[in-house]
Amino acid sequence: MFERFTDPARRVVVLAQESARERGDDTIRSEHLLLGVCRATDSRGAALLAAHGVTLREVEDDLRRSTVSDRDALASVGIDLDEVRERVEDAFGPGALESTRAAGRRRRRWGHRPVDRGAKKVLELALREAVHHGDRTIGTEHVLLGMLHTATGRAEPLLAARGVTLAGMRAALDHDAPGAASG
Repeated sequence: MFERFTDPARRVVVLAQESARERGDDTIRSEHLLLGVCRATDSRGAALLAAHGVTLREVEDDLRRSTVSDRDALASVGIDLDEVRERVEDAFGPGALESTRAAGRRRRRWGHRPVDRGAKKVLELALREAVHHGDRTIGTEHVLLGMLHTATGRAEPLLAARGVTLAGMRAALDHDAPGAASG
């Protein structure tokens, strides 16, 4: 399928990988693809988002606001992470938590990030959107349309909160000049 991706669409996937790495996430998810589309500033997908008032900064802010830290999530159910760490170190010695598989996964900074189920669905739907529009290649606009389907991850509700919908984006693409270059 990736052979059908335009260069800008391939760059979106690379930028999504970089976003996941920068954010310390173990997998590439739909929100990373959204960040990739926003970062591919010379692409058709980024232009469509910009035309609807969606910028990289706004998406990053939305993601930051919507992310609940592990510490906050545990505190909400009455668990004090510092106390847990202290008890584990009392029982097993200083730094006992640092040598676990979970600690190693959390600290992963380099290397390949696998694509999660939602992001895979986005890319599959991008192919369907390209076929639906009669395009031979998959561009950033198709990736954008793919992430606007439900059940693909965090990108769809973030965009919906900003008034960006699948129907609206399809209409915007239909109003573009015939034969507009995919990107």
